[in-house]
Amino acid sequence: MMASRGQSARLRPVLSLHDFEDAARKYLPRPLFGYIAGAAEDNRAYRHNAASFADYALMTRVLIDVSQRLQQVELFGRTYASPFGIAPMGINAIMGYRGDIAQARAAQAADIPMVLSGSSLIPMEDVIRAAPGTWFQAYVPGDVARIDGLIERVAAAGFATLVVTVDTNVAANRENNVRTGFATPLRPSMRLAWDGVTRPSWLFGTFFRTLMRHGMPHFENSFATRGAPILSANVLRDFSARDHLNWTHVARIRARWTGHLVIKGILNPADAIQARACGADGIIVSNHGGRQLDGAVAPLRVLPQIVQAAPNLPVMLDGGVRRGTDVLIALALGARAVFVGRPFAYAAAIGGEAGVAHGIKLLREEIDRNMAMVGLRNCGELTLQHLVKC
Repeated sequence: MMASRGQSARLRPVLSLHDFEDAARKYLPRPLFGYIAGAAEDNRAYRHNAASFADYALMTRVLIDVSQRLQQVELFGRTYASPFGIAPMGINAIMGYRGDIAQARAAQAADIPMVLSGSSLIPMEDVIRAAPGTWFQAYVPGDVARIDGLIERVAAAGFATLVVTVDTNVAANRENNVRTGFATPLRPSMRLAWDGVTRPSWLFGTFFRTLMRHGMPHFENSFATRGAPILSANVLRDFSARDHLNWTHVARIRARWTGHLVIKGILNPADAIQARACGADGIIVSNHGGRQLDGAVAPLRVLPQIVQAAPNLPVMLDGGVRRGTDVLIALALGARAVFVGRPFAYAAAIGGEAGVAHGIKLLREEIDRNMAMVGLRNCGELTLQHLVKC
């Protein structure tokens, strides 16, 4: 996990997860940075995700012996070292060289979960081989035969935890991507070429390096078979025809999938109840990072209702988590763990595996300090008694 001199220089000023964004803005071509940073329409949901944590303040206790504090958390019979993981983010491997593997290896080394996106550009088999224990996130295809084929492939690859994302039944209005020049498929243009030429570290360190060693990136994991190249017009087919999917498809997946099944994209208690009835082993409360329905409620604001609707089920959360205090607030409201997406995508882009490890270390240290100041010996001690509504 040795960092190059350029990577080390880019990581030196990164003191928090927020700082990764500024570093990535300078490093990545504008369309690619815009893909990560952008959300839907007016970015209301994206902004509300982060703002929701300001609804709460932490109430501290003092003169408690916290010298032996631990931030471990149990998920699906496994104990992880920290109560956070890396959320799925598509096309990481064109942001940073072998970006998905960089994230997965760093997560494995730190003993936290990482979820590989179904829109990734590296075959799932390569990622799970590099980092056993990685979770897989599926965008369920539009027909039963493809659903069955994908589930069989995920199982054969050796994944034990399947995350089914259920909030992408139609394509979102991501006009911010259009404004920055990003499109799927990627369209060669003078603007894209200029952005690449003016960012030689990305151009040679990621793009040309990927082409020379692995060929043109494809969407590898949407189906049981290889998907279209990222520059192909056929890519559009990989993201269509999902508006008819319903709970019977989840039940079908549950009947065929013998591992842990997590439903991601729940914001309504009624859906949490349905997920539990379908045999889900866990739920991720999420509005897709604000990238689907603009104006959707922030996950943190409905978290307590979801937890109440799905008793004895691990309820996790993503959306807006950037600080250790955010993690503690979510846990106090009932989350078992949280997931962080954009900052780790930026980290993999500018610093590879070392960059992701740096981000994990920063967040882990914040949680540790904050636990001490709140007066916690372990994450299980967090309750609503530690929160004050602002």
